[in-house]
Amino acid sequence: MASSSRVVSLLAFTLSLISVLSTVSGHNITQILAESPEYSSFNSYLSQTKLADEINSRTTITLLVLNNGAMSSLAGKHPLSVIKNALSLLVLLDYYDPIKLHKISSGTTLTTTLYQTTGNAPGNLGFVNVTDLKGGKVGFGSAAPGSKLESSYTKSVKQIPYNISVLEIDAPIIAPGILTAPAPSAEGLSNITGLLEKAGCKTFANLLVTSGVLKTYESTVEKGLTVFAPSDEAFKAEGVPDLTKLTQAEVVSLLEYHALAEYKPKGSLKTNKDAISTLATNGAGKYDLTTSTSGDEVILHTGVGPSRLADTVVDETPVVIFTVDKVLLPTELFGKSPSPAPAPEPVSAPTPSPAKSPSPAEAPSPVAASPPAPPVDDSPEGAPSDSPTSSEDSNAKNAAFHVSTSAYVTVLVTLVATSLFL
Repeated sequence: MASSSRVVSLLAFTLSLISVLSTVSGHNITQILAESPEYSSFNSYLSQTKLADEINSRTTITLLVLNNGAMSSLAGKHPLSVIKNALSLLVLLDYYDPIKLHKISSGTTLTTTLYQTTGNAPGNLGFVNVTDLKGGKVGFGSAAPGSKLESSYTKSVKQIPYNISVLEIDAPIIAPGILTAPAPSAEGLSNITGLLEKAGCKTFANLLVTSGVLKTYESTVEKGLTVFAPSDEAFKAEGVPDLTKLTQAEVVSLLEYHALAEYKPKGSLKTNKDAISTLATNGAGKYDLTTSTSGDEVILHTGVGPSRLADTVVDETPVVIFTVDKVLLPTELFGKSPSPAPAPEPVSAPTPSPAKSPSPAEAPSPVAASPPAPPVDDSPEGAPSDSPTSSEDSNAKNAAFHVSTSAYVTVLVTLVATSLFL
C-alpha cells in the first residue's frame, strides 16, 4: 500500500510539473481562439494585422475578444490599418480574470492598452475604462471624456494565470476618431524621404532617391513593406565601407537589403524564428537576415554584424518603418564576419637524450611541464555579436532559462524517484 501511495504521489507531482512548464512556456493566441469557431473572424484579423505576434510576445495581458456577430461591425468595413487600431484597443496590458473584474478598487479603473503603445493614440485615447456595474455585469468603454460604457463582459474564454486572460465582450470599444484614420497609400509613402529626414536618416533618404530604389519601395506598399533605415550616425560609424567604391548595382542591392516585401512590425520580429528574405533576395544570392531579442529589444543579424532596432517612424498596416543603429551589411557584398583566430598548438617538451640514470637517492623530483600560456584574445573591441563565438554566447543566454527549467525538473523528479525506491 505504501508503495502504491508513493507511485500515485510521484505521478501527481510529475503532472504538476508538466502543468507549470506549459504555463511558463507562454501562449499562442491563434491556437487558443482556433478552439472556438465563433471567434474565427476575430482570429483571422489578429493574424492579418500581425497583432497575434505582438500578443504572443507579451505576458500579463488580457484580450477582449468579439464573436463573429460582434466582429461584423468592423470586418470588411474599414481599412486593415484602422481595424488594427480598433483591435489594439482590446488588448489590455494587465491581467484581468473574472474574479479580478468584480474586485476592482473603487469599482472602476483605467487600464493601458496596446493601442497606447503605438504612438497613434493622442492623449488618453489608448486607455480603457473598466467598471464593475454590480449584479454580475462589467462595462468597458473608451477613457476619453464623455465616452459611454458601450461594451459589456459576457463570458470567460481562457486563462493561463497571470500570463494571459481571454474574455468575451459583446461590442467593440470605439475611441473617438479611431475609425476615421486614413489608410496609408503609395501617395502617402511618397513623403518617405521627409519622414526619414525628420527621423535622422537623411543620408539613407538621399540614397533611396538618387539610386531609384524609392520606386521599388513604393511598388510593394499595397502588399506590405518593412523598412530598416540606418541613422546618419550609422553611416559615419567605423567599419562602414566606402559606398562610393560600390557599383550602381551593388548600391541598389544594399538599399534593397534594408527592406522587406511584407508587413513585419516589431511584435512579428520578436517572435520570428526563421531567416527573413529582403527585397534584394534573388536566385543569385540569399540576401537574408535573422533576428534575436534582448528583453524588449530586437536585433538584426546579417552575418557581418548586428544592428539594433532603435525607433518606429511609421507603423500603419501594411507599412512599418524602423530606424536602426547600424548599416545592414549583407555577406553577399561584404563577406562574413571574421572567425576567432585558432588557438596556438601546444608546445611539446623536447625529448631528453639518453643519459645515465642517477641512483634513486639522487633522482630529482619530477617537474610537470608547464602548459602553454592561453591565447591572447586580440579580437577588436566591439566585434560583431553574430560572429561564431558571440552567436554561441547569445544562444547560450537565450537558452539559459529553458536549460535551467529542464535541469530543475530533472533534479526534482530524480529526487522523488529516489525516495520512492528507498
